[in-house]
Amino acid sequence: MSIEKISHEMNATDIKRKRGAMTRVWGVVAASAFALAFTVNATAASDSSQSAPLKVGFLVTLSGPEAPSGQSMVKGFKLYLADHNNELGGRKVDLVVANDGGHPASGLAAAQKLILQEHVQVIAGITLSPVALAIRDLVTRSKIPLVISNAGADAITGKQKSPYVWRVSFANCQPNYAMGSYVKSLVGSDGVYVLARDDAAGHEQVQGFIDAFTAAGGKIAGTVYPPFGTTQNYQPFLTRIQQSGAKATYAFFAGGEAVAFVKQYQQFGLKGKIPLFAAGYLTSDGHVINAEGDAAVGIQTAVNYSPHLDNPENKTFVASYEKAYHVVPDLYAAQSWDAGTFIDKGLRESGGAIGEKLVAAFGKVGSITGPRGKVSMSADHNAVQNWYVVEAAKTANGFENVVKKSLGVVTYSCQ
Repeated sequence: MSIEKISHEMNATDIKRKRGAMTRVWGVVAASAFALAFTVNATAASDSSQSAPLKVGFLVTLSGPEAPSGQSMVKGFKLYLADHNNELGGRKVDLVVANDGGHPASGLAAAQKLILQEHVQVIAGITLSPVALAIRDLVTRSKIPLVISNAGADAITGKQKSPYVWRVSFANCQPNYAMGSYVKSLVGSDGVYVLARDDAAGHEQVQGFIDAFTAAGGKIAGTVYPPFGTTQNYQPFLTRIQQSGAKATYAFFAGGEAVAFVKQYQQFGLKGKIPLFAAGYLTSDGHVINAEGDAAVGIQTAVNYSPHLDNPENKTFVASYEKAYHVVPDLYAAQSWDAGTFIDKGLRESGGAIGEKLVAAFGKVGSITGPRGKVSMSADHNAVQNWYVVEAAKTANGFENVVKKSLGVVTYSCQ
């Protein structure tokens, strides 16, 4: 098979067209929920007593290349509960953790089971964008509040915004948009080669960078999208970077794929010759950067969280996380801790009530303060927060990302 057939090389217009097509596809997948679960028993989702235990479904990816990310999310949310007397809004919590399988169809089935069989009253988590898009219509029709603590699908807080869906993490384009002008300041107008995994998140993540970088006068040397979940050999794509004459590379990969890509980038001889930039997933603190080792050193990424952020809440969180799990927390864990904070604050505002009353209360929360510092909620139900540039380094503590500078608050609207 030729490189052309497997690389899916696109220009910026093609990327936007494909991104829109992916959103429509997952909308169709989500609509199939109505054929399988046309109605939800209203009494199952209501609570006759607001002092009764609150049943929370935590739906994440626990299999496949993104399993480590989902595991960190579970740890962060469970730690919040453990450190708050297993309560949210003064109500004891009955937590049900579920694996979405890393795919829209299995994620939809898992969400249906949580609602119809487990009778959860709130759902939180969601690792991957396609899963978020797939379950959006189900939770909206079922009137089950969903608090996303990772999946960044732009449409979730854009064109497909739902009154029942809130996100405390980010929209996919945001960290990458923040990096656009920063990379331009380092490489000038010289070409940057862009690559990302071939799914909704991959396209949206790097499109944010492309938009900002080109708006600042930068040039894109080429784009390529390796198949998501099946690519093990990145050499054909690294060859294209090498042959393009690009002065830098911008990438989006996460979990096991991030580890494989970063190691192969070094093995292919590009490290030290063509600087590598990315969103924070590429060298995420904890399991990812430790697995990458020396290959990660020098990579600069944009993050909304670092265990080194100097604020009281983060110091408390890091100490508690290290005591519980014997490893430093990553952004997945921090965002999921903040999901606990957001639900907790919303329930206190609603007096412990769920459903429509809790959704209305979420609108009054305004902001939360946690390991990331202050995180506000936009009118589109998306997190508004500060972003930072970090650089992977080997320190006395091992491999970690060192904060270089603040990129400020990103208000760019991702649709």
